[in-house]
Amino acid sequence: MLTAIGTMVTAAEPEGGGSHWTLTMIVVLPLVSFVLCGLCAAFKVKSKLPAWITVASLAAAFVFTLMAFMNAGPMIAAAGAEHGAEHAAASAEHAGHLTVHVFDWLNFDWGGGKSSSGRFDADFGFYIDGLTLLWMLFVTGLGTLIALYASEYMAHDVGLGYCRFFAAFSLFVLSMSCLVMASNLLMLFFGWEGVGLCSYLLIGYFYKKPAAVAAAKKAFIVNRIGDLGLLMGILGVYAAFGTVQYDKVFEFIHKGVDAGGHPLTTSSWIPVILPLLLTAGAFGKSAQLFFYVWLPDAMEGPTPVSALIHAATMVTAGVFLIARMMPLYTIDPAHTILTFVAWGGTITAFWAATIGMAHFDIKRVMGYSTASQLGYMFAGLGVMNSAGGAAHVFSHAFFKATLFLACGAVMHGFAGQLDLRKLSGVRKLPGWKIVAAAMFFGALNLSGVTFTAGFWSKDLILASSFEQSPAIGWILLITAGLTAYYTFRAYFRVFEGPVYFEPGDEVHGHDEHEDHAGHGHDGHGEESHAHDGHAQGHGHGGEFHPHAPGWAINTVLATLVVGCFAIIPLVGFAEHGAWVGKMVGASSAAMHGGEEGHGTFLGMNPHSVMYYVSSVVGLLGIAAAWWLHLAGRTSAAHANADKLEPALGPIVTWARHKWYVDEFYDAVIRIPLKFLSNIFYLLDQYLVDGLVNLTGFVPKGLGRLIRPSQSGELHGYALGMAGGLAVLILIVLMVAR
Repeated sequence: MLTAIGTMVTAAEPEGGGSHWTLTMIVVLPLVSFVLCGLCAAFKVKSKLPAWITVASLAAAFVFTLMAFMNAGPMIAAAGAEHGAEHAAASAEHAGHLTVHVFDWLNFDWGGGKSSSGRFDADFGFYIDGLTLLWMLFVTGLGTLIALYASEYMAHDVGLGYCRFFAAFSLFVLSMSCLVMASNLLMLFFGWEGVGLCSYLLIGYFYKKPAAVAAAKKAFIVNRIGDLGLLMGILGVYAAFGTVQYDKVFEFIHKGVDAGGHPLTTSSWIPVILPLLLTAGAFGKSAQLFFYVWLPDAMEGPTPVSALIHAATMVTAGVFLIARMMPLYTIDPAHTILTFVAWGGTITAFWAATIGMAHFDIKRVMGYSTASQLGYMFAGLGVMNSAGGAAHVFSHAFFKATLFLACGAVMHGFAGQLDLRKLSGVRKLPGWKIVAAAMFFGALNLSGVTFTAGFWSKDLILASSFEQSPAIGWILLITAGLTAYYTFRAYFRVFEGPVYFEPGDEVHGHDEHEDHAGHGHDGHGEESHAHDGHAQGHGHGGEFHPHAPGWAINTVLATLVVGCFAIIPLVGFAEHGAWVGKMVGASSAAMHGGEEGHGTFLGMNPHSVMYYVSSVVGLLGIAAAWWLHLAGRTSAAHANADKLEPALGPIVTWARHKWYVDEFYDAVIRIPLKFLSNIFYLLDQYLVDGLVNLTGFVPKGLGRLIRPSQSGELHGYALGMAGGLAVLILIVLMVAR
């Protein structure tokens, strides 16, 4: 293993020569962490050593990512600014990129030079451009912070489980790095399947919990459906261009021909079928349209998993795939598949928001919020504003990780309690000020309040949506209002109002210093005691005292809040040439379609008025949440919103049951398949196996009949011969007559 790692480091060379070992270290360090965590498990380490190994490795990987950005970023951004506006369909060679060859991976040919000969090349290497650097900054940066958070959150499982968690955590970052930095589609698929495996392992981390096991299997199966589309798309790309290397594929697209020299615009399948197959993979991984059902259930995994995999990184892989392959999507002048992507994202954004409004489990609310915000990102790509989509990916990674980790801190301190109706006034408890502040600022960003990072990135998508398709724009604008409402609904219910709390199902024992949270009290937490008599929760016959988070959780939350403000200059005004806009434009000029729509917002230029419109809509959503869930509230369980439910009829019930989509899938897909499988099982058991068994039974039965005659006794044989002779004589006499 060490020899292989050394080979990877020393073999990294760019196309123009020289060494880029720093890029290889970004991948090597998570691999080293994975191996060391495995060794910790083998040697039965019962300390937090796996956590510190993971934190140190990912922090070093983040430093190397910054070094790569400082060295390559300005060159890429300058190349993108110079060529991006001039070449609407430019290939990667005109957009500014760096291809690094690490080692030969899959290289073979066939045909021996005959006319039917062919060759397949897929090297292990990196394609470094603005898009790559943008993703890797938050993959490694947030990975480091969340690993530090998990060191405290998972302290209850120090030992084999602790090693297993951080090994899978490191393997995930390794796989995500391969996915993002890949120089070809096959290496991307390698990382793609790796993050799917890690998602399965981490969602089902509590493998003795049936709900977690079911959620892990559901995520794995649903993702495999989308992955089939991606695999077929990769094979289709090879069939069309004779290669899966990005730079060569983009070169063919730039020239407007396939591998056979035929014009792409006259092809009947390349401009439509290939993007459609890739979109299936992207929708599966990023929980869009019919594939979103796995993401909310994935909240059964530990909160650090939800924050890293299902909010900040893995679920954005689909967005990355479409952004990376945007030149392929723009071959079709009618943008058929991009229109489908835009509408798919828009419907998902609105649909998931309506469910998030009705749920009371705070983590599931954030899960549906993630699906909704991913819809915004896909809509941004679909309406040709890749800068807005990428900017929203970047800002969303920070503020959604903040929200998830704040929710996890609440779950950690209140024995797994996440019901909005059983928590209230948490901000007023000693030791919870940082968590409350993190939740508040994260909610502001998610709601798109003016001058937050979320405001700038979401505004870009909304303006372009109205410009390209007013119908999409209106749906997304309404969704923005719903988002502000359900986000502050969660904040107002949990952190404001009268102080009240009940422990969750994971409370154990009566001692206030025990692990009431079910996640372990590692000695860093400060016990908080409510002084209001109505604030006391009781668990298992004793008084329950929640424990506030320790230094690790508070440090991470405070850092993320600072990060949400620090990235504002990076995502703000991205369409006017700020950092994210330059980075994305540099990755592929074709990511900006170069076409301006003719839609307006009530007759006005969307890019001029959307700043004000989206701000008003967001504030209206927050005001509605304040009136319905905070104003006049005297208990945790009841609010003004309860009075509206009768007027809404069955709509609230339908939304709380997730519009019965899971039940629909159960009735239309699972039950019929189970019924058919039982029928085929019976056919296999009684017909197929029956015929096979009959074939074996016939000679076996004949053998049983004949066996008594072969006893080995001479007098028995003599008697048989006499009997046989008598039968023959009888037959002869009968024939003679």
